[in-house]
Amino acid sequence: MSERKDLEAIADLVPPGSRVLDLGCGDGEVLAHLQQHRGCSGYGIEIADADVHACVQRGVSVIQLNLEEGLALFDDASFDVVLQLDTLQHLRNTEHMLRETARVGRIGIVSFPNFAHWPNRLRVLSGRMPVTKALPYEWYDTPNIRVGTLADFEVLARKNGLKVTDSFGLQDGRVVRRWPNLRASVAVFRFER
Repeated sequence: MSERKDLEAIADLVPPGSRVLDLGCGDGEVLAHLQQHRGCSGYGIEIADADVHACVQRGVSVIQLNLEEGLALFDDASFDVVLQLDTLQHLRNTEHMLRETARVGRIGIVSFPNFAHWPNRLRVLSGRMPVTKALPYEWYDTPNIRVGTLADFEVLARKNGLKVTDSFGLQDGRVVRRWPNLRASVAVFRFER
C-alpha cells in the first residue's frame, strides 16, 4: 500500500475518529495516515521484525503476532474498523481470518491483488503466470498462497454472512467502479456483519 492515491481511497472508507486494527500493517503507513488525517487510533498487527521497528519509528502502536494464530486476544467488537490490506492472499485460512475480522470489528476493509485484471488474463492465456505491479513475484517465489478476484470475494463474503457495503477496484491510483473485475489490478471491499 505505497501509492498515495490508493491509500487515500481506502482511508476514505474509514469513518473519522475510528478505533482501527490493521492486520498485516507492514511499516505502519496506513495507520499513521489514519491517525494524522482522520483522527483514528488503534493498533497494527505485524510479524516481520523490520516492519515492527518501522511502525514504532512512525509512532504506530504495533503488536508482533502471526495472523495464522487468529485474533483470540481481542474481544468481540473491539474495533470500529479492521483493515486487511494486501494480507488475505498470504494466509492459509482465509475464511477463518475473514470471520475473525468481522468478529472483532464493526466494519471490515479488505484489499488484495485482483487476478481477473485483463493483463493477468492475457498472460495466463499465453501460458504464463502474470507478473505485474500488484503481483510482482514469479510463481515460484511468491509469498501469495492464493490468488482471487472481485467476483470470488463477493461469493466468499455472502457465504460467511457478510454484507458488502462498498466494492471497487484500484488501478494506478484511480478508483474503478465500472467493470472493476476486468479493469482493476487491486480489489477493495468494505463489509459489515
